[in-house]
Amino acid sequence: MENSLKKRNDKETAILIGVITRNDAEERVNEYLDELEFLAETAGAETIKRFVQRIDVKDSRTFVGSGKLAEIAVFIADNKIDIAVFDDELSPSQIRNIEKAFKCRILDRNNLILDIFAKRARTAHAKTQVELAQYQYLLPRLTRMWTHLERQRGGIGLRGPGETEIETDRRIIRDRIALLKKKLLKIDKQKATQRKNRGKMVQVALVGYTNVGKSTIMNMLSKSDVFAENKLFATLDTTVRKMVIKNLPFLLSDTVGFIRKLPHDLVESFKSTLDEVRESDILVLIADISHSDFEEHINVVKQTLAELDAGNKPTIMVFNKIDAYTFTQKEDDDLTPATKENLSLDDLKKTWLAKAHTPTLFISAKKKQNIEEFKKVLYDEVRKIHTVRYPYNDFLYEDYEVGDG
Repeated sequence: MENSLKKRNDKETAILIGVITRNDAEERVNEYLDELEFLAETAGAETIKRFVQRIDVKDSRTFVGSGKLAEIAVFIADNKIDIAVFDDELSPSQIRNIEKAFKCRILDRNNLILDIFAKRARTAHAKTQVELAQYQYLLPRLTRMWTHLERQRGGIGLRGPGETEIETDRRIIRDRIALLKKKLLKIDKQKATQRKNRGKMVQVALVGYTNVGKSTIMNMLSKSDVFAENKLFATLDTTVRKMVIKNLPFLLSDTVGFIRKLPHDLVESFKSTLDEVRESDILVLIADISHSDFEEHINVVKQTLAELDAGNKPTIMVFNKIDAYTFTQKEDDDLTPATKENLSLDDLKKTWLAKAHTPTLFISAKKKQNIEEFKKVLYDEVRKIHTVRYPYNDFLYEDYEVGDG
């Protein structure tokens, strides 16, 4: 895409822009902007400043009010900012109007996420899914891009008599979308065949918000080498590994991380990737307990699972990164109610264990804390399904003793 971020030795500079409407809480908007800054960093940009405006409703022409627009434009010019990133989806007309005022590249949250997915895609499947989502995002936003698209397709003979440049662009993109959809259908059929060939082995899927440590846990449990780093969307392709715990075999899959405000086109494109979640027997829902907003992350994941008709599967709740958990010690004479910010890890464990209706664990994949307990619970849950599916295989099972992990 023309607006794609390119990582350079001297990072591109960015500003972030959000609004607090009458229906928004300031704290929540700031959390979204924290996440947007992490997205920008993952894409290779350095955030210089944030602009937040209180406004009753978003301006249909320029997203922010005219006064704030002028203030931001001056800052961009004075500091030679490369990119202005908005925390909500912008309409094509808003992008055009804002570009005229700012005279720099304009990205919205969706465009930024698509850029990261394009950078992270490694297999033909992931690249096709991302490209489809990019073109679907681009189609209604076409402006002055005909020469760029003409170069992609050669140009000669593409434009019929009386056809405008923008009409040519749209036809080229619609043709490309149709081609990508056919390609995805073919890949999806191949993937479905692969899943059938796995037989009826119990399938376990790791799910969770992006950057909670799913790939690290996958590597630890299966002793595989799945790409993992402290960036958003490190993993786009679903990885499936055969695992054996105490002679009990099952399949373990790592899936793409979820995120708030995930672009609809991207969700549609990646539905085939999430088939591993739909077809799994057990979900391992992983949360980063060290993140201040982990409860909201859990809710986002549960909502997405419900949309995938996978919300009622047997689930193991795993709180990862206990080694990074911090809290503010509450004074003994402080009469203010306790909040999650000043709950100790032990208190937080008791709170979640009391209200959990599923097995709940607290681990550190990085420090290898409580891993044996995790394996035991995983073994027990897989065994429940395995004994029903294969009632005559009792010789497989051994009593599992928890070690010192």
